[in-house]
Amino acid sequence: MAQPKQERAEQTRRALLHAAAEVFDEFGYAGASITRILKRAGVTAGALYFHFGSKEDLAKAVMNSQPETLVPLLAAGGLQRLIDLTLVWSWQLQRDPLLRAGVRLTNEQASIDGTLNADPYENFRGIMVSCLHEAMESGELQPGVDPSVVAEFVVAACTGMQMYSNVVSGRRDLPDRTQQMWNLILPGLAVPSVITRAETSPARGSALMS
Repeated sequence: MAQPKQERAEQTRRALLHAAAEVFDEFGYAGASITRILKRAGVTAGALYFHFGSKEDLAKAVMNSQPETLVPLLAAGGLQRLIDLTLVWSWQLQRDPLLRAGVRLTNEQASIDGTLNADPYENFRGIMVSCLHEAMESGELQPGVDPSVVAEFVVAACTGMQMYSNVVSGRRDLPDRTQQMWNLILPGLAVPSVITRAETSPARGSALMS
């Protein structure tokens, strides 16, 4: 009997997380009331406070869940894995409220508890560093390339790029902008043979999600 109970608890937690993401995405942190989240999730206040101690804790869980929505879709290794991460991210931001809410809350986090938490950025940076170390070991990178520096640059570039894209096109052009980013930085990052075979097109990101 224990396993079904655990499964129900996990289902409730996921329902709360996704309902909260939808509400945070639509209304931001300040406009997202507990009542609205509970109604969207179809659960009681007791269930919410069993899994999350507060609205603040729920918001932090949404922020820190961003990589979980992307990494399972990646199969390639090395530099292509890093490229694929950004390609899928560019498509998922248009479709996945959990990822979109995480991005919005990360940008609004000063209004959550008055502090700034770099964890959402650091989580992505860590994944990217791992991809780049693998690429380095496989001889895909040019001599002298520092995986940590590149990862921090890509995180910063993607952060600014999605904010700009959101303003000018509602993120509809984000996949194309992501391809343009890689067209610009790959020549200074990868060896020629890797540049030739690297796939950076928006179509690849779309295919990875199917």
